[in-house]
Amino acid sequence: MFYFQNTGEQKIILDEEESIHAIRVLRLKENDEVHLIDGIGGLFKAKISNAHPKKCEVQIEEKIEIYKRKYYKHIAIAPPKSIDRFEWFLEKATEIGVDEITPLLTDRSERKNLNVERLEKILTSTMKQCIQPFRPKLNPLMRYSDFISQHTKGYIAHLETGEEELLQKIYQPGNDCLILIGPEGDFSPAEVVLAKQNGYTSISLGHSRLRVETAGLAACHTITVVNND
Repeated sequence: MFYFQNTGEQKIILDEEESIHAIRVLRLKENDEVHLIDGIGGLFKAKISNAHPKKCEVQIEEKIEIYKRKYYKHIAIAPPKSIDRFEWFLEKATEIGVDEITPLLTDRSERKNLNVERLEKILTSTMKQCIQPFRPKLNPLMRYSDFISQHTKGYIAHLETGEEELLQKIYQPGNDCLILIGPEGDFSPAEVVLAKQNGYTSISLGHSRLRVETAGLAACHTITVVNND
């Protein structure tokens, strides 16, 4: 499976990294069949027309029809201190299916920087390995207050005691959804109040106390299950 940026052309030149993998690692030759994925829902059958090790040229022969979700899933999450745990979340959320991920910088965030280029490569690699035709949109790290001002309405998972309903009980299948997941130590009380003032509904992800990346994945998977995807 090879990733390419779809420009609508039938003849494609793979980038250097994909070309090296195809020709030097897999030792593919001209007329060998390959599969391409564009990250925006396109899955294609193609044949190698020029087995150049740095500019491999392929000819698209057939587009494969795939299932497309009818709703949009956005997870806004404060990355944990351990980058390995956040990378794990990105991998698993991509496998399950998520449309957009926004890392949040909150009052209690311990991680305040990200190597976006590396994270983008992880998303692409996971998408190819799982034949997941949609590559999630990864936004830059964003201050929580700025995010809330630009994105009103959604769900917020937090640890304050109250009468929060389980996500699967209040989410309506087929609807777009935005879910906020806090950092280690949870959102601050002021952040919870700000979200509620901007139309967010408090939710529970169950009785267990979850780590950040687990909570993000649980929310993502819950929406998938409720929609029978």
